Amino acid sequence: MPHKGVKVIVQNRKARHDYFVVETYEAGIELRGTEVKSIRLGQCNLKDCFAQINRGEISVYGMHISPYEKGNIHNTDPLRSKRLLMHKSEIRKLNQQVMQQGLTLIPLTVYLTNGLMKVELGLCKGKKNYDKREDMLKRDAARDIDRAMKDRGRHGHDD
Repeated sequence: MPHKGVKVIVQNRKARHDYFVVETYEAGIELRGTEVKSIRLGQCNLKDCFAQINRGEISVYGMHISPYEKGNIHNTDPLRSKRLLMHKSEIRKLNQQVMQQGLTLIPLTVYLTNGLMKVELGLCKGKKNYDKREDMLKRDAARDIDRAMKDRGRHGHDD
């Protein structure tokens, strides 16, 4: 998760449902013109987006940034690919893991830190349907336990 003093703008909740997050990385985003203003207003969607490494550069595809309402001719295509800014050594390391282990790069969060727009990039492994069902069962069981403890707390002290 992003550090303290950070304003989270948008999260990809579906990613944590569909993938096991093995490791996370922080990357800057190369944005144009009014895209920053749109993101600051929360007009960004991470659903169905992913990152790929091509020729030593890492880019995000499918990240939808709505055109800025008060913008002009400098508004850009909402679905254009956006380059991520990381050290070459980190990109090489990620590329090796993606190639060897069959992992996927998924943007998990877009946040603002010290005036800079950052992406939390997850190195992820796909979940099977039975894994998703297992997670839902665990979540339901935890919810039931919390409810039982809450009820016990209410009714246990009425002696």
